[in-house]
Amino acid sequence: MNEVRPQLEELLFSSLENVLVESVEVTDTAVRIEALSTARQATCPGCGCPSRRIHGSYLRFPHDLPTAGKSAVVALRVRRFVCAEGTCPRKTLAEQVPGLTRRFGRRTERLRSTLISVGLALAGRAGARMTGAFGTPVSRNTLLRLIASLPDPPTVTPRVVGVDEYAQRKGRIYGTVLVDVESRRPIDLLPDREADTLAAWLAERPGIEIVCRDRAPFFADGATRGAPQAIPVADRWHLWHNLGEAAEKCVYRHRGCLPPPPEQPEEPQEEPGSAASSPWPTGHRFAERTRAKHATIHALLAAGHSKRSVSRQLGMTLNTILRFSRATTPEEMFTGQRQNRATRLDAYKPYLDQRWQEGCTNAWKLWEEIKEQGYPRGYASVRDYVSRTLRGKPQPIGPRPPSARAVTRWILTHPDALPEGDRIRLKAVLANCPELTALVEYVRSFAHMVTQLQGDQLPEWIASARTTTELPSLSRFTQHLERDLNAVIAGLTLPWSSGVVEGHINRIKMLKRQMYGRAGFKLLRKRVLLAS
Repeated sequence: MNEVRPQLEELLFSSLENVLVESVEVTDTAVRIEALSTARQATCPGCGCPSRRIHGSYLRFPHDLPTAGKSAVVALRVRRFVCAEGTCPRKTLAEQVPGLTRRFGRRTERLRSTLISVGLALAGRAGARMTGAFGTPVSRNTLLRLIASLPDPPTVTPRVVGVDEYAQRKGRIYGTVLVDVESRRPIDLLPDREADTLAAWLAERPGIEIVCRDRAPFFADGATRGAPQAIPVADRWHLWHNLGEAAEKCVYRHRGCLPPPPEQPEEPQEEPGSAASSPWPTGHRFAERTRAKHATIHALLAAGHSKRSVSRQLGMTLNTILRFSRATTPEEMFTGQRQNRATRLDAYKPYLDQRWQEGCTNAWKLWEEIKEQGYPRGYASVRDYVSRTLRGKPQPIGPRPPSARAVTRWILTHPDALPEGDRIRLKAVLANCPELTALVEYVRSFAHMVTQLQGDQLPEWIASARTTTELPSLSRFTQHLERDLNAVIAGLTLPWSSGVVEGHINRIKMLKRQMYGRAGFKLLRKRVLLAS
């Protein structure tokens, strides 16, 4: 045993001092390690004075990491010392083994750090399943408590900071994430996206030189007040995205210049009185129910039953039986239904039919178009009209005209990366519309500034784009750029961007999904800052 003991100490507690392994007992399910502390003194946590006077000893049983697939328990004998300072309120103190135990701890420090690593990586439920897999099962609440007990990381003052918002509850509660763009690590999470909160955070760190952000007004205001010495840099992706939205609105405004669809063949005339010409066509639940009742009533009457007998058998009133008996066909029962009543949509149905034949089959888009023309009602009426009436009409034969989104994609794509077929179709579109030709020139010149970092050309581009009266969406885009001109010019000149911040926002979304309803701000902040 004397030869094995040094090997056990080196194997089990190689990084610890003042720990002596006396014996190791192995059973079928567990490993019990008998050890004791050999420190000569202990420091009082109250007054800080060392003490060598021993009051007594007792055993502690902290759980350790599994060994050879078996759970390990350390039977550690520790001592209680008498405090040497007479004025100290503590009379006795229990010694702690640095790196092995802590006050009231039921696990060794290395097991605790392992559980914390699992909790930071997997959170509650998934982490609890993982701990059970390697032999130290704990509950999900234990893992969350361990994460919450961790201290905050030391604060740093970055030179280049990225700022963006993340959703705690999408559409309701938003926070702010701040990232060191140079080291690509998150620095802090703020509980809201208010300008005052961001300004206060930046004011505490006067060493910040560059702030990368989008053009949201609360971030612009907070960065200006909190770090007036820093250079604001607008994110290039957001600039390009906003230009794409403006370009799509311009293309949609000139959708009449797109190649028209081929002429439609004449629809065959249906015979009057057919089921399709009735206000309730085949397949409608009211029509099918009415036809079934009509057939049943006439079958019972043909079999010799009286109208009162049919009324008792079917549970209908006598007047209902009389009306069905007088109708020779079930379509005669469809008159006076809601489908024949006048609605506020009737004045816009010719326009909806025309746009449907032109290839626009999006009910929401059709509703937005007639909304601009003065339609006072909501989207549901247009959706019902499209699904019940327009869906049954034949679509144009042959290729449809390109949609505004497709044409916008062709315009925003680099000419060398555009497929040959799309290049030909774009050329055909531009041949019919000089306004879209001008839009292409503006988009490509802006793309050149973005890719080549030539922000000094932006004022000239804005001055030229504002004169295009046929492209109002592009003019509004330039007005928004002028509101934050310095940040936009810096974004098109300096190599910094907020791309790394967007990556951390996606990571925050993943962490929230892992924690489900337990993703409170404090717990989320711990995982974002400590698990990166």
